[in-house]
This record gives sequence, C-alpha cells and structure tokens, in this order.
Amino acid sequence: MEETMYKGKSIAVVVTAYQEASFVGRVIETVPEYVDRIYAVDDASPDDSWEVITRVAERINESTEPGHELAVADGGDGRRVVPIRHDENRGYGAAVKTGYRRAAADGIDVVAVMNGDGQMDPEILDRIIDPVVTGEADYAKGNRLLYPEDREGMSTFRFVGNAMLTGLSKFASGYWTIGDPQNGYTAISREAIEELDLEEITDEYGFLNHILTHLNVEGLRVADVAMSAVYGDEESSIEYTSFVRYVSLLLLQSFLWRLKRRYVVEGFHPAVVFYGTGTAGMAGGAAGLAGSMRRLLRGEDALAESVASFATLLLGVCSLATAIRMDAEESEHLEVTRYEYEAETDANSVTRSGSTSPPAVETDSSRELEGSAATGRAERNRPLD
Repeated sequence: MEETMYKGKSIAVVVTAYQEASFVGRVIETVPEYVDRIYAVDDASPDDSWEVITRVAERINESTEPGHELAVADGGDGRRVVPIRHDENRGYGAAVKTGYRRAAADGIDVVAVMNGDGQMDPEILDRIIDPVVTGEADYAKGNRLLYPEDREGMSTFRFVGNAMLTGLSKFASGYWTIGDPQNGYTAISREAIEELDLEEITDEYGFLNHILTHLNVEGLRVADVAMSAVYGDEESSIEYTSFVRYVSLLLLQSFLWRLKRRYVVEGFHPAVVFYGTGTAGMAGGAAGLAGSMRRLLRGEDALAESVASFATLLLGVCSLATAIRMDAEESEHLEVTRYEYEAETDANSVTRSGSTSPPAVETDSSRELEGSAATGRAERNRPLD
C-alpha cells in the first residue's frame, strides 16, 4: 500500500455488517483509496456475510502493498482490510465499538463508519472526515435534515420519525443544534475514542443517540455535515414500536445522567433547578387544569382552580424554556453546525450540490453475488435510517 495519508492523518473505515452478504463486498471495494485501513466487522451474521468479507479482503490484501508503518495490533502485517467476526450477535453498537478499539490500538488518527448496506456514498467520505482531520471537531456525523433538497429521498414517515428522535436527542445529548441523530455516517478522532468509556455506551441500536450524550459529558466537539438521504428499494423490517420505546427510555436515562454529571457532580448549575421546576410545573399545572375543566363541565365552581392551574402550567413552561436556553449556552462551543464543505481542486473534493448516491459500479463481489438470496435486513441491530 502506497503512502496514502489524508492531509497528514491516517484514516480508517469501520464497515459494519449483519446479514449484508449482497452488499458488504461492494462497500469494502468502493472505500476511497486514501483510506489506509478497513475494519470489516461481521456481527455473527447467519448468512454469507463473513465469507464475502474474507474473500474480498483476501483479494484486496493480495494486491496491496504495506503502507506507511501502520501495523495491525493483533500481530498481522500491514494489510488494508482487517476482517473481524463476533462469535455471537452483539448489536450494531458493539460492532462499531469493536472497530473503534482495533483502530485506536493500531494508531489510526481518524476513524469513520460506513454500514455494510451500501447506503453511504463513498464519494462524500472526505466531507464526513474533514472536520475531524482538520481539528475543527472531535466527532462528525452526517445530517440529512439541514436542507430540503437533501431530504428528497426520505419518506414522510421517516422524516417525521427522525424529527421526533432529533428533538428527544437534543434534550438527552445537550447538543441543541445537532440533528439527524440516527445517521450512522460518522467520523471520530483516536483521542476521542480513548477518552470515551465505550463500555458504558449501549451495544444496541440506540448507540448513535447514546454516544452523543457521552461526547457532550466529556466536552468533545461535534460537527454536523450536510448530506443527502440515500435509500434502496428494500422495506425496513424494524419493529418501530419496540424501537421507539427502547430509544425513548434510553434517551430519558441519558438526559438524567448528563444533568447529574454536568450540573450536579462536576459543579452546580441553575439549569438543573429550572429543569426540575419546569417539569413539576407543567405536570402539576396540566393535571390541575384537566381536573378543573372536568368540574366546570359538571357545572361546579372551579374558576379559581382553573386560573391557578393555568398559572402553574405557564410557570412550568417558562422555567423549562429558561433551562433549555441555559443548557444550550453551556454546549454552544462544542457544536459545529451546518458545516459547509469547501470544494477543493483535488480529485477527492465534491460540492454539496454535487452529492449523489453511490455510482452503480460493477465490482468483483457484485458479480459474484448477483442473484444472492441473502437480501434480508436484520434491522434490530442497525441504526434507524
């Protein structure tokens, strides 16, 4: 492998796979040449994903020379594709964390994630990693919600669900201007990986939401990168009821944990008082108002109670708004929002308006796997697209 450091930084891509035999080979083959190492992590897929990964890895490694003094921590040579397989299914988050740990152990500077389903355009990888490479952020993620034209490939159902999760994630994470938390096209620095307590971050499909809260508590900067939504023709098999229930509970726990860590344990901040007052005021005011309205409908005298309940509700709303404003101000310096990619003159640069879905390149793996029956999606262990 020729010396391919990107702007002076070594780059790795973690390719996650669970029942992606029809796509993962092509994803690996289309990773840009400036990427030094690819960690293909199979989360104990019951299909042929592992066979595809090892076959493609062997072919690429045979034709690639060792690079700029990059060693593999497990004792291997400087091979470009490192296949890793979990002995049991552990979840999407666990697959990403396995790739993170291996990349950090190998001394990689910046680590991106591309899922093995082929929905992440390799042509815009430079846009995703640039905020981390240049030191502008410690973690960068794609955002399909920043501009209307980027949402054209997203159904109304997906957009509404994603918008709701974005709102909940703002409370939980403290990054009030960061959106599209379910977007798995991400990049992170080695220093951020080493600073995070990965064991405390969920292994399941709430990983992308959960890691944002941990990044905030550690005082790490996050960049939003505009990108277009890209979906295939397949139907999602995710159970949305259980997904929303699980992630909502996870976000509530994350929110309370973050407030405790940042605004109580590490130093008292009045935002926690306003959050408490706002929650109590809104809950008590709403309950009192509902009760007084029922009494009024029955012809009873409850006007004074109604006024008091409305005042309590209004106080709760004002307190919550104050808490959100204080919270947002505390994390404002950690947010790099609406990151605009500046087009360069090199062959790797792309403009925002020029972003398209991955080209239909016929690779060796796509020819070998044409007609494969392993097209099922195991969405339980993937982020919601």
